[in-house]
Amino acid sequence: MRLLNRLNQYQRLWQISAGETQSASVTELAAHCFCSERHMRTLLRQMQDAGWLRWQAQSGRGKRGELQLLVTPESIRSEMLEQALNTGQQQNALALAQIAPDDLRTLLNPFLGGLWQNETPTLRIPYYRPLDPLVPGFLPGRAEQHLAGQIFSGLTRFVRHSIQPQGDLAHHWDVSEDGLCWRFHLHATLHWHNGDTVTAAQLQESLHRLLQLPALQTLFSSVASIEITHPWCLTFKLHRPDFWLPYRLASYGSRLAHPQQPMVGTGPFRLVTYSRELVRLESHDHYHLGHPFLKAVEFWITPQLFEQDLGTSCRHPVQIAIGEPDELRHLQPVSNGISLGFCYLAQRPGARLSPAQSRRLVQIIHHTSLVQTLPLDENLITPSRELLPGWQMPEWPDEQVPLPAKLTLLYHLPVELHIMAEQLRLYLATLGCELTVIFHDGKNWDGCTQLATADLMMGDRLIGETPEYTLEQWIRCDPLWPNLLSAPQFAHLQATLDAVQRQANERERYQALHDVFNTLMDNATLTPLFNYQYRISAPPGVEGIHLNTRGWFDFAEAWLPAPAR
Repeated sequence: MRLLNRLNQYQRLWQISAGETQSASVTELAAHCFCSERHMRTLLRQMQDAGWLRWQAQSGRGKRGELQLLVTPESIRSEMLEQALNTGQQQNALALAQIAPDDLRTLLNPFLGGLWQNETPTLRIPYYRPLDPLVPGFLPGRAEQHLAGQIFSGLTRFVRHSIQPQGDLAHHWDVSEDGLCWRFHLHATLHWHNGDTVTAAQLQESLHRLLQLPALQTLFSSVASIEITHPWCLTFKLHRPDFWLPYRLASYGSRLAHPQQPMVGTGPFRLVTYSRELVRLESHDHYHLGHPFLKAVEFWITPQLFEQDLGTSCRHPVQIAIGEPDELRHLQPVSNGISLGFCYLAQRPGARLSPAQSRRLVQIIHHTSLVQTLPLDENLITPSRELLPGWQMPEWPDEQVPLPAKLTLLYHLPVELHIMAEQLRLYLATLGCELTVIFHDGKNWDGCTQLATADLMMGDRLIGETPEYTLEQWIRCDPLWPNLLSAPQFAHLQATLDAVQRQANERERYQALHDVFNTLMDNATLTPLFNYQYRISAPPGVEGIHLNTRGWFDFAEAWLPAPAR
């Protein structure tokens, strides 16, 4: 970017005299700017033409001229940044933003948040890390899961204020009496983001590809075939009844991309840019449901604006604070709440720990206030004795049984579990139990080789729009469970889940699933530790923001009032 290079050279000239008029030779200026004298003369001419400086040269080689600097580097950078944004050159804008954090906050503050850019309602969100690729299937990151739901559509979807799936690409569906045949009736006016008409054959092909992924193959293990029984109808034929099927199809992992163009979807926003520095979405003009109010949403990947030592803390995704950190009083705390997602402790049943010892470990964590006294910021986590509201842990009598001499704890992100693991290690040491702590550097258990041998595991479980279904999907698909349980135990668990999904009555199905998790908590195989407290703050003038289950908000519902004339 030539303009950026020119700006950097101007900043070097500014530093010589802190902006004061100076007397210097071309040779001296060239040495300070690390360029040739010839190039220095060209730069001075260009900067003078741009109105940045005034250069009065003296005739004769080596003669000293007068250099008068007319504008500050910061004002030039701000003007160039605005020009880049007005002309849709976001990458150039981000290149201009590569400066010290304090200066960056001052520079970016007028351009972040919600604003009308060239008569276009745009929302810019600073984000603390590059986003992972949006690959098909399950995604570990909360932000990536949310983006998949904004870019891609499923046959069904979850909506705010409802735990039951609603129509999406399919406007409605019906099921046979035996629960083995499900017909999904498609909208007849669907369009991909590239403008092409959506066909049932394309959706069928995309579904077949999804079901070839191991995790999705497990999730949809009841599906025998997917057939086109009408140009606008996809029919699922099952091996066994599965009344979770509309829920499975509404999950973010079941969203459908164009079979030949994996980044092209049918959701309310189309993907324009997806890089390590910038993610830009623009509204889809042919979206089949309610059109978004915003025209564009941008993630500006600016980790230098955030605390570096937090890493992949749960704190970063749950607070979207748009503005300067020292001026948060100007932001509107538009939404907050305790997430249903939780961190948990899992114990390998019948291995090194007896049932009584497993129960005592749970009591140590919850009865000694170990979670309550974690050295974490206030309002970050909330200790929990429930997996879901009403799904409470059992109460056992105090059992002061001795613990094994040695145990192994395996855990993954978020980094709050670093603190939890260390607290537990120190406490168990006072009881004569040596706890070996192993950290798996990931957001889930994928690729973890120690799962099959650890005695204890701690991890993070996100909860989607329908909490009960999300937990069913977890124990059906997560690699934790076949590694934690013995082969007979895991087979029995899967058979139980198959029986649960046969329940056509929703209330009975939820209760049957509740019984499964009660059993896991009763034998101390699974224990909740704490929930997150989600917060979203936004600048004045950004409306329609409502916290969702992933600590984000539906971009299609946010809107900006028109600017006053």
